Amino acid sequence: MATKGAKTTKKKTASPKAESAKTANKPSLESQVEELTQSVEQEKEKFLRLFAEFENFKKRTAKERIELFKTANQEVISSLIPVLDDFNRANQQIEKGAESIDIDGFKLIYTKFYEVLKSGGLRSTTTQIGDAFDAEFHEAITQIPAPTEADKGKIIDIVETGYQLGDRIIRYPKVVVGQ
Repeated sequence: MATKGAKTTKKKTASPKAESAKTANKPSLESQVEELTQSVEQEKEKFLRLFAEFENFKKRTAKERIELFKTANQEVISSLIPVLDDFNRANQQIEKGAESIDIDGFKLIYTKFYEVLKSGGLRSTTTQIGDAFDAEFHEAITQIPAPTEADKGKIIDIVETGYQLGDRIIRYPKVVVGQ
């Protein structure tokens, strides 16, 4: 039997399971750090690729926009070439010494020219003599004394017709205003 007075001294040491857990945590932490580092590197690479793709997209669209501006008027210009040919033929007839100018021919050319522009969306503004002057829609080139009291602030004469493309005014009508 064991004696009562004998003391057993036990060292307080960590159990083998606890020590293996500590050593297991070290590689686990190192592997987590390594995984996170790899993940950050992958995300950085994705970001750089995406950034490069976006820069290429910006360059490509800028180049396409420049090309579009260069060729935007091609359709309008192409449709005006026949009108230019008609004017050239009319000028050749004048140079041959025709005594009288064929007014009907020039009217036909004008009508053809206006129709081409109209088909492109151009239309003349609806300014008329006697309308009230509005600085947002008219360009006053001069003011003259109004013939009557009722004509003050109104359009007396239209020097140049205004034009608009769609809803946007591209040339304001030049008018004379009564003062």
